[in-house]
Amino acid sequence: MFNKKFLKFGFVFLSGLIVGASVLYGGFRFGLYAPESVGVTPYVTDDEASLLEADLSVFWDVVRIVKDKHFKIEEIEDQDLLYGAIAGVIGSLDDPYSSFFNPSDAKKFSEDIQGSFGGIGAEISIRDNQLLIIAPLKGNPAEEVGLRAGDKILRVDDTPTNNLTIEEAVKLIRGEVDTEVTLLVLRDDWSEAKEFKVTRAVIVVPTLDWEMISDDIAYFRLYNFNASAPQLFYQASFSALLKGANGVILDLRNNSGGFLEVANNVASWFLERGDVIVREKFRSGDEKLFRVSGPNALAKVPTVVLVNGGSASASEIVAGALRDNRDIKLVGEKTFGKGTVQEVETLRDGSSIKISVAEWLTPAGHQIDSVGLEPDVEIEFTEEDIENGVDPQFDRALEILQEEIAKSSRRVLIINL
Repeated sequence: MFNKKFLKFGFVFLSGLIVGASVLYGGFRFGLYAPESVGVTPYVTDDEASLLEADLSVFWDVVRIVKDKHFKIEEIEDQDLLYGAIAGVIGSLDDPYSSFFNPSDAKKFSEDIQGSFGGIGAEISIRDNQLLIIAPLKGNPAEEVGLRAGDKILRVDDTPTNNLTIEEAVKLIRGEVDTEVTLLVLRDDWSEAKEFKVTRAVIVVPTLDWEMISDDIAYFRLYNFNASAPQLFYQASFSALLKGANGVILDLRNNSGGFLEVANNVASWFLERGDVIVREKFRSGDEKLFRVSGPNALAKVPTVVLVNGGSASASEIVAGALRDNRDIKLVGEKTFGKGTVQEVETLRDGSSIKISVAEWLTPAGHQIDSVGLEPDVEIEFTEEDIENGVDPQFDRALEILQEEIAKSSRRVLIINL
């Protein structure tokens, strides 16, 4: 059984790993509602009747007409009509992160959160009714064929994506290992779309790479905020400090998020105890503040954060917290803008709904959702850079960090004098 504390996310949907979430790990609570009754209530209570100020007789008229006149109604179960109606209620919210799962899809969703399967290794979402790649995952098929954050998926095999839900798109993209899926993709600086043939594989999601890039600068590349990240970051941070790190580059590019608790843990390394990490704002206007509780070991170490359009949710929480509290510079490109909180509620028949219940704000109160974070220093990463094997975003971050380290050294010298 899931630990509910650990299933409050900030994430983007992994088409190769976490399916059924419309994703973006957006602050996520699982299994909060599971009534014991499994029967169908034969009547509507007064409280239930008052939930909608609408003429429900219209709905029943439609059901009657469908059952009386549709020429293939014998192929449709009554339960399917009900599930279609529920999906319509959720769809009317016009929220890509709120979804309905029938019992079989709900079961797959629960299993997929814990498992691995055949996919392309890319995190996808819907923005302005367009299916797009949030981030390809390091070392997986999508990255290997050259897919990039921000790519628009126009077609999956022979199916156009303009009217697909994210769950429907995922079902098409997923498949047996070693089978092929063809994606028609449009990139912002292309004049026409191109086809990518991707061979599905068992997707492995990396967590953290790190190295000392000079005698005194540690480089952490964090790929997601999964459950193993706190321990790995702990080990890497203390190793870096023992090696004499006087500066840190935290690379959150193409990191689409993960558990909120993990984002808080990582941010806590860089901030002082009591600092606000993120605000959770509800429709009532009430806010819940998440504060630093430790370990603070890098709170005085000059730091620069790398971000891009694949940095979403938990990444935006961490980047926003470091900038608002310490004026740490963000270098790269504008982040994705996923700042809503989802809860999953299990219904009496095993189906479930995932629904947005709140939004994230940075410590200073800046909105994240649909807005993203503008970098302090904007540096484009071009096709030519990729072909030439150069990383101008990293190079600029390193320059800024070296300047910050020099300033910090001068301040220490003045204090000592």
